[in-house]
Amino acid sequence: MRRKINTRQLPPLSSLKGFEAAARRQSIRGAAEELNLTHSAISHQIESLEQSLGVALFSRVGRNIASTEEGRMFYPFVRSALESLVDGVETVKRVSADKTLRVQTYVTASIRWLARRVPQFLRDHPDIKLVLSTCAIEWDYDDMHSDVGLVYCEVAPDPNRFHWVPLFDYRLEPLCSPALAARLGNNPSPSDLLGLPLLATYADPHSWEAWFASADVPFEQESSVIMVDTLAVALELALAGGGVALANGPFMTEELREGRLMRPVSHAVNCPGGWGLICRNDMLKDQRVRTFIEWMARNANAA
Repeated sequence: MRRKINTRQLPPLSSLKGFEAAARRQSIRGAAEELNLTHSAISHQIESLEQSLGVALFSRVGRNIASTEEGRMFYPFVRSALESLVDGVETVKRVSADKTLRVQTYVTASIRWLARRVPQFLRDHPDIKLVLSTCAIEWDYDDMHSDVGLVYCEVAPDPNRFHWVPLFDYRLEPLCSPALAARLGNNPSPSDLLGLPLLATYADPHSWEAWFASADVPFEQESSVIMVDTLAVALELALAGGGVALANGPFMTEELREGRLMRPVSHAVNCPGGWGLICRNDMLKDQRVRTFIEWMARNANAA
């Protein structure tokens, strides 16, 4: 049985938002602008909080403020409490909304991996509605607007906050059309690719630099690479014979099996981290999230 919370020990809760913003920004004016309140309202909140605690939380010199030792000590507790409340609000909203499962991923992973699995998932689980949110540039998982994600992480997420299911490595390997590969002749080496158009994305502009460096091949990116906005575009150009793309996951399995794409050289680079499924730990309480993660993990290697 949980112990009863002695709410009489709590300071005025309405003052915590003003304190958090002022401590983070070290500015009364900045906190007022952020919270859309007046300067005097924030000052009153802080004064009320200081009176309740019996300590000064800020030192004041003219119009400037600085956190006192007590203010610095108190701040992480307030920040943690407010973050926990926000998480709780978001969780309740998700459960009480339209029961739509929000899945975040990237354009290429959505088109070339999820799209080949989602139809069967929905046939197996017709009671679950999905919304896929894709992004071309931003790599971080947005746990405030997504229930679950298929993302790349360079290091495993914090297990105290996130549930992480690894799926496959982040492996850079060149792919091109058979016609383009024929221009390399027999037994080409990594350096021979410098004679072909190379495709890279704005989100990962130095991938070729890393690939050539691992093969001990000097490389000047500015004169050799055609930049596109997504890996999906690079792979389509590779299929059309327009250049060599660097795949970073199992996104062209079917095309390789059918011979529409090929690996012009065998050299590949295993980069740190990998692709996986992610959600906040508290979202594992949601049966839809658990079902999606478990189903996708079981079918990760399906054709």
